[in-house]
Amino acid sequence: MHSLTPVAASVLDQAADGVAAVNDKIGYLVVALLIVGGLYFTIRTAGVQVRLMPEMLRSLTAKSSGEDAEDGVSPFRAFTISAASRVGTGNIAGIAIAIVLGGPGAVFWMWVMAILGAATAYVESAIAQLYKVRGGDGYVGGPAYYIRDGLGWKWLAVMFALLITVTYGFVFNAVQSNSIAESVTANWGDFLNTGVMSTSAWVGLTLALITGAVIFGGVRRLSAVTNVVVPIMAVLYIVVALLVIALNIAEVPAMLGLIVGHAFGVQQVAGAAVGFAMVMVGIRRGLFSNEAGMGSTPNAAATASVSHPAKQGFTQSIGVYFDTLIVCTATAFIILLANPTYGDGEAIGMSVTQGALQDSVGSWAGPFLTVVIFFLAWSSVLGNTYYGEANIRFLAGDKAPALITLFRLLVLVCVFGGALGSVTLIWNLADLFASLMATINLIALIPLGGLGLKLLKDYERQVKDGVDPRFRASSLPEARNVTLWRDGETQAMRRVDHFGDVIRPDLRADERVLRRGGSSGKGSSTRN
Repeated sequence: MHSLTPVAASVLDQAADGVAAVNDKIGYLVVALLIVGGLYFTIRTAGVQVRLMPEMLRSLTAKSSGEDAEDGVSPFRAFTISAASRVGTGNIAGIAIAIVLGGPGAVFWMWVMAILGAATAYVESAIAQLYKVRGGDGYVGGPAYYIRDGLGWKWLAVMFALLITVTYGFVFNAVQSNSIAESVTANWGDFLNTGVMSTSAWVGLTLALITGAVIFGGVRRLSAVTNVVVPIMAVLYIVVALLVIALNIAEVPAMLGLIVGHAFGVQQVAGAAVGFAMVMVGIRRGLFSNEAGMGSTPNAAATASVSHPAKQGFTQSIGVYFDTLIVCTATAFIILLANPTYGDGEAIGMSVTQGALQDSVGSWAGPFLTVVIFFLAWSSVLGNTYYGEANIRFLAGDKAPALITLFRLLVLVCVFGGALGSVTLIWNLADLFASLMATINLIALIPLGGLGLKLLKDYERQVKDGVDPRFRASSLPEARNVTLWRDGETQAMRRVDHFGDVIRPDLRADERVLRRGGSSGKGSSTRN
């Protein structure tokens, strides 16, 4: 895709091989932690990710509520921020890599990890809500906050904050721009290659400019963009995938048989060694795509204004399903219905999905996929950048504004540079950093997981009593260093009117006015 000298290409290949070797060594640990963590939380929550599906759907469409609800974003916007990060090249190029290298069975193991990971996503996101704080133009939180405040392990919190800032701000953003550049070059390379700059350079420059226009506007502008872009692009992509399935409906049973057969070793792809490889590839690609347990989505979950932490846990659980069971599965079906070549290490990335889609619906699929991946990957850049900013606030405190400006500028450099980089090296780096983040986060979630379980019990108890669940910090005294949800009041009950008074829900508006000595006229209305 890119013009590189033989020496530069050799250096990049050696770097990619070195990173891949490190990935192989730590990959077993990460896979074990993901499986054990997912099973543990599934058992302890009695299958919350399946049992409370109706609550998940309700939480997704709930309105903002909470103490000074204007400080946060709506539950749906928090979902779109996390979905913006989740739904991107991992769903399209990443799934292609998983299938080509691991065979059809890798898809099955991605499904398994999505179901298990949804329980982990509930726990990490509910705990992030519990330990969120005010910062910047809204709420902030995430693993760095709950590791520091919930466990008192400040050194590990700092390590995680540094890691996620580098991972999402720089490495993952380079992945997104790289995939966009690959797709644009394949479809419009001749048209955009002016001789002044390569197509990849034009793509990188364009991405950097439009990204800067959004990320310098803060979380509210960011959520306003993702609130529109993510649903529209995802729906368009799913509709085309359904078209592919409809055109090849007779082949679907055989395709499903391939997925299950290869998953359990009934059919081999390229030798016996592939059997375990497809499990590893499937789980790694699933982790990179749905991010369950990685510690990224809790940063988005913490931004929401909700009346109970469990509600945002439900929202992020359904986000895992949306990402893997819907969008990733759509890509997998598109590829498998085109009968791809397995074990071909050269045919990886966006070209596999694009070629499969064109085989099914025609040449228009190439430009269509380029547009979809452009907007999905760009929205991922926006979501990724927010994750980095939230953790810079954690690390820098009062100095955060200046460092965030520097961080945003470096993000734009990485977005530009990623469009020019090596595909294999960038994806290997993404796998490595995702594994390191997941390891730290899952180590922290084991001792903190009990809080997520108690939040779930508190929520279910209130539902059983027939009330809309509202959380009080006093109901969970073992949760230390909680800065919100306090004073024996729920966030939804505690409001501050335009006089700066805390509104007591047991008083009518006219009683509150009389206690201030004012009139009950129009000018003394309260803000609810």
